[in-house]
Amino acid sequence: MLIIFGGLLGTGKTTISRALAEKIGAVHLRIDTIETAIANSDLHAKDTNAGYLAAYGIARDNLLIGRTVIADSVNSIKVTRDDWQEVAKSADTSFIEIEVLCSDKKEHQKRIECRVGDIEGHKLPTWQEVVNREYEEWKTKNITIDTATQTLDQTIEAILNFLSRPGGNF
Repeated sequence: MLIIFGGLLGTGKTTISRALAEKIGAVHLRIDTIETAIANSDLHAKDTNAGYLAAYGIARDNLLIGRTVIADSVNSIKVTRDDWQEVAKSADTSFIEIEVLCSDKKEHQKRIECRVGDIEGHKLPTWQEVVNREYEEWKTKNITIDTATQTLDQTIEAILNFLSRPGGNF
């Protein structure tokens, strides 16, 4: 199964996806980590989608050997969401899509402005960069998580409950 996360920076995607990966023993793929590694290498990829393309391949490899994969990325445009779905389909496995948001704008801004980076060489965005980021409406999501109204434990429980439903494929 492929679990596809998306949402603006600072909403809690990585915190949730890491906790979920640890809880269920899944592979956690974080686009920020991959893109920063590429940017810090001698490759200096000209393709701004290089991180996503690398992640798609790694995800597919792991799905093909029966691993659950959690894709952790902003996923701000429809094309990347469609690409993640295609990865799951090409590995003949199911997928779910989880959009993470923070409905409390002051809390979201505080998270961005107080955030401490955990990837060496990764430039954290400003609040204005987050606000100005292109983010297309997500019409195919299965679950929406609002981190302004739920704790991490409540969020993980909600996702696990969804996955354990008939048809939840977990």
